[in-house]
Amino acid sequence: MQNILEELSKIGIVPVIKIDDAEKAVPLAKALIAGGIPCAEVTFRTAEGEEALRRINAEVGDIILGAGTVLTTDQVDRAIDAGAKFIVSPGLNPKVVAHCIRNGIPIVPGCSNPSDIEQALEAGLGVVKFFPAEQAGGLDYIKAIAAPYTQVKFMPTGGINQSNIAKYLSYDRIVACGGSWMVGTDMVNLTG
Repeated sequence: MQNILEELSKIGIVPVIKIDDAEKAVPLAKALIAGGIPCAEVTFRTAEGEEALRRINAEVGDIILGAGTVLTTDQVDRAIDAGAKFIVSPGLNPKVVAHCIRNGIPIVPGCSNPSDIEQALEAGLGVVKFFPAEQAGGLDYIKAIAAPYTQVKFMPTGGINQSNIAKYLSYDRIVACGGSWMVGTDMVNLTG
């Protein structure tokens, strides 16, 4: 798990991709790599997410591929089978977290308050997603809740964009920032 998180930290941003047409997945992944962003979090928000992961995994070798919006252990298994190397969830579902840990699968669960963080720590995790970042108080809130949890790092997602990402990345407790602004639906539909 640590290797994946170190790689994401070097990149600094994780494009969160909602794919409605799996045909667009490979060209989009190649475009991300060409643009210097060799990672992607493909969400399970659509029926095409799993197939998109499968196609990217089969055809694009130099990408750190994750699955996002993973809500169940079945989705974890399907995502890993399709080629995901890490799992991201919007919240902290103890069953999903335990399943990932038991199977050696890197997971970054969503946490937006101290109780969530304590559950993540109890499970042995050191990196959590902070979601929805801007709506839940932004970087100031992250700094406030991070204070007592000195060993925890964050991957904020939600409301992160080109105008505020530098501010987030300037905080040494941020591993990377996730966001869909880099690959909006209009841009995804241009690929292919």
